[in-house]
Amino acid sequence: MRDHKLSHMPELKIHTDERATLIDITEKVNGAVAETRLRDGLCNLFVPHTTAAIIVSENWDPDVTTDMIMQLEKMVPRAGGYRHDEGNSQAHILSVMLSTSINLPVRHGKLALGKWQGVMFAEFDGPRDRSLMVTVIGAEARP
Repeated sequence: MRDHKLSHMPELKIHTDERATLIDITEKVNGAVAETRLRDGLCNLFVPHTTAAIIVSENWDPDVTTDMIMQLEKMVPRAGGYRHDEGNSQAHILSVMLSTSINLPVRHGKLALGKWQGVMFAEFDGPRDRSLMVTVIGAEARP
């Protein structure tokens, strides 16, 4: 029977260049997962910001992310008569809608994503320097 191990990773650093964007961070997350040396388990990704989110989406065609941002901004317009003084209520609402945390399976030492899936960091109040907490729990690989 394998030993089980909880591994906390340092936060990943993410720089965003636009006010609203989706950034493919799949390789960064897979790198963090690989450092744990856990073979199979569960990866939790948590965004400690109230105006950003984390999602899984298609990562092959960049038009998908462009379309997604465009439709999100139609659903929650930037100028929506909000009462929040900072002017970023849209970003707060989109963060809540998409979520600041996801759990993904880990198989053979990397994220078990579908063929066209990638992990996307969703920025709604950039440009900014952001962070992402990665926690992996699972079965430790044998040496």
